[in-house]
Amino acid sequence: MTTLENNWLQLIIDPPGGTWRLVNRKDENIGLQNAGMQVLSRRGSSRLQALPDWTSAQITERDEFSPHHGHLKILEIQPNPDSNGLGWAVTFALPDDYPFLLWKFVLQNGSRDAISVARLDMLRIDPASGGAVFSKPPFNPAFFSNGWQSWSYSGVYASTDRFRRTRLGPLRANTEYNPETPQPSRPGHFGSDMFGILGDRAGRNAVLAGFLSQQQHFGSLEARIDRPQPGLVMWANGDLASLDPEASIETDWAYLQFLEIDQADPLGIYFDAVARQHNLHSLAALQDYPPTGWCSWYQFSSDQYTGTITPDALEGNLEALAQMQPDLPLVLFQIDDGFQAQIGDWFAFADEFPQGVAPLAEKALLSGLTPGLWLAPFIVHPKSRLASEHPDWLIRGRLGRPANAGYHWGVLAAGLDTTHPEALEYASQVVHTAVHEWKFSYLKLDFLYAAALAGKRHDPTTTRAQALHAGLKALRQAAGEGVYMLGCGCPLGPAIGLVDAMRIGPDTHRSWYPKVSGIESFFRREPGLPSAFNACHNAITRAPMHRRWWINDPDCLLLRTETALTEAEVKTAATVIAMTGGSMLLSDDLSGLAPERLHIAEVLLPLIGRTPQIMEWFDLDAPSRLRLDLDNSTGAWHLLASINWDDEPQDITLNLREFGLDPQLQYFAREFWSQKTHHITRGKLLREHLPAHGTLLLAVRLLTPGDPQYLGSDMHISQGLEVSHWKVSPRRVEVKLTRPGNAEGAVALRLPRPPKKALLDGEECTWEAIQSGVYSIALNFNQKAVLRLHR
Repeated sequence: MTTLENNWLQLIIDPPGGTWRLVNRKDENIGLQNAGMQVLSRRGSSRLQALPDWTSAQITERDEFSPHHGHLKILEIQPNPDSNGLGWAVTFALPDDYPFLLWKFVLQNGSRDAISVARLDMLRIDPASGGAVFSKPPFNPAFFSNGWQSWSYSGVYASTDRFRRTRLGPLRANTEYNPETPQPSRPGHFGSDMFGILGDRAGRNAVLAGFLSQQQHFGSLEARIDRPQPGLVMWANGDLASLDPEASIETDWAYLQFLEIDQADPLGIYFDAVARQHNLHSLAALQDYPPTGWCSWYQFSSDQYTGTITPDALEGNLEALAQMQPDLPLVLFQIDDGFQAQIGDWFAFADEFPQGVAPLAEKALLSGLTPGLWLAPFIVHPKSRLASEHPDWLIRGRLGRPANAGYHWGVLAAGLDTTHPEALEYASQVVHTAVHEWKFSYLKLDFLYAAALAGKRHDPTTTRAQALHAGLKALRQAAGEGVYMLGCGCPLGPAIGLVDAMRIGPDTHRSWYPKVSGIESFFRREPGLPSAFNACHNAITRAPMHRRWWINDPDCLLLRTETALTEAEVKTAATVIAMTGGSMLLSDDLSGLAPERLHIAEVLLPLIGRTPQIMEWFDLDAPSRLRLDLDNSTGAWHLLASINWDDEPQDITLNLREFGLDPQLQYFAREFWSQKTHHITRGKLLREHLPAHGTLLLAVRLLTPGDPQYLGSDMHISQGLEVSHWKVSPRRVEVKLTRPGNAEGAVALRLPRPPKKALLDGEECTWEAIQSGVYSIALNFNQKAVLRLHR
């Protein structure tokens, strides 16, 4: 036996069995037993299976310093090539400063013939062969599955659940799923991409297995929790890429960590490790705040909506956006789909745009706005000039036809082959022209998964992950410094470190559940189709990625009353956007928005920009409780959201224990949307009525008896970040308020006695007692004001 250990883990190698164990030194109830490996490949029509034989392997230990993870203890196993001439080495690494294990393969073809690599199994836990994750069977197993790309469902499954698959077959499957990741149909059987989490809801412990990057291979996982001892397999997708004689490949680092489900930031160690691996040491340096702005898609471009995108329609909203700056200071003006002659023909414009889009970028700049442009550089319409003039630029399927990129724009689209030098040069030229000639400094790059389709490429030695990563890297270089790039419809791993922001869920929609041509019943459970619910769901389940890998983009907030969304659903979408910290774009015709709907957007500015704690992330497929801890000169408070996902109204009782707060203490809570104030004792809030898909949003502050206390306002959704200074003296309370644009509303304060006088910037203002000891002061100011209450 050979071992490697740090303060948290002990790795034990079993050379005769070709397996390894990982001991959890902090919790004996969870650890890996008899973890196996294998490599599957082909030579011609022959399938090859390589199992580890370490009996005569050279095993070496050394220390190494990693710029990403510090000092590493390294164990390298180098067996002799097998009978097929395939040689592979395994390198394990344990960092001194972190509680995780890393390992990777190096595969070398020592034969005279090329080999097609199918998959490299990095981890195989098979209970039938003695493999185990838990020392005793978990009482309540569950599995968190991460979707392949932006629109793919991410969430937790119980043993009785079924994997969320599309019912639309080839119309959607190639869009939403990695073709090498299983899409099981039986309960308790699940697939996942890049990482997955297998845990026990009863024991509250779990194992996270995944990859630190996907620059070389897409990583897949398969979990079985329909049996007493769960099974888990994780592999790097070889994609049948050709490995030529004497050539070698190296996988990305695989990663494994044990975690406690209920800790405040359970996925933080993994997400931070991935960020370090990509040199993302500080995303705060990339963007002070997530972007805010306006996008044309949901009003003028989408075929699901009314209206036609034209320069006049865009200019009208550009003018409205500029005029709204005093009240709603949004910074981005983004043109979406519809300006181009055809998908793929980016230098030819629709008849409505005879001068292209450059004049609109210039007008946006003159208005003090950031011009943004939608492009889809890796997907191709079959009726485009590109497809007819350059058929060799397209990824090809089995029969030589273009590989299916899914049903979009009324056709089955195709994917651009980024391994073809001319095709990649064309895509790079499109981005370079949009930035340096048309003057767009914000790019929304959509349908990026099309570069990662399964199929035949110009370079057969390239994996799908390598093809996508190389394509994104070329676009990043073409854009240059200072250009903000948003990835959309993009497999996550290959884009880390190359995009500034990432759409992390499906498109939103004017309806709560998916509808196609007005039909909901058949499409309601489609996990990747546009809908407000699907967008909110993934914004929550992928919230921990925010400011670690990129700025999260939860998609647009639709405000207009003409949609099928209820007011409660609009407020829930606004709450999710605010609480999860990502960007906020509107996509309505701004000239027609009612003031009360515009106010919903106004109270989100400035964006909070932080990441909440998802209280039930491993217990519910749609977590309903979010907690965000905030503080400033007024003290510390908790912003708590409780969402009613049910299709019927519900009477709920808020239990502070469910949010991790001490129920023995006394609190004041102010609900933002209703502006009701509550005194909470014994840890429970009086029963509140929530409409279907509605949200209770509370600012909860610990009661400080005898002292004046700020409770919140209706001017900012945080109910506190609008305060830039708070000072209490024996004779007065001074509150400095700061927020973008004009502000009109009221603040609520708890005071030991009524104020003698209230002054706003020296002018007397009105106040009223709204309950015992709680006072509301009406305010109206522009950007900054000082409120003084004489005691």
